[in-house]
Amino acid sequence: MERPVVIALHYQNDVLHTDGRIKVGLDTDGEHRAALISAAGALLRCARKNDWPIIHARVAYRGDYSDLIANAPILENVKKLGAVIEGSWGAEFLDALSPHENGKEYIVTHKRINAFYGTHVEALLTMLGARTLIIAGVATHSVVESTVRHAVDCGYRVVVPADACSSADPLSHQASLSSMSLIAKISGVSQLMESPK
Repeated sequence: MERPVVIALHYQNDVLHTDGRIKVGLDTDGEHRAALISAAGALLRCARKNDWPIIHARVAYRGDYSDLIANAPILENVKKLGAVIEGSWGAEFLDALSPHENGKEYIVTHKRINAFYGTHVEALLTMLGARTLIIAGVATHSVVESTVRHAVDCGYRVVVPADACSSADPLSHQASLSSMSLIAKISGVSQLMESPK
């Protein structure tokens, strides 16, 4: 596999921490939460070891949500929960999955469901000479699938490591992976770690 770029989506406190405001089935210290964080951590370590750039995409809004266009139930819910407010603990990255300051990791903040929309993700990918993207995060059926579809339409080859993704409803997670399998390669983090450089 040629050098890919990893796009890590929403590995934030409000999404993954047990005290987070957005409950996506990961608000307790259960096996599912631990497995996701472990897989996501392994993905980031693999990228760093292989010198793959990482784009950490986070969602965050102003305290009064004046920059949130609540035209969809998922966005209305963010406002209702008082989640991912810029500058708050909830909008920060989970400690175990936070970016490193190594010159090869980038942070983008977005306001919509698709991490490309209204951000400089595509400009970063052009600068990095990217052709293959590894896209993972939470939730599978929203930000991950929306971002994957945009990336494929832009001409990128996409790999989705399923174990570094999650949805509150396991059926939604599986349905989304099945849907994305028509346009992206569905893999596991361990398979990526075994891929030739």
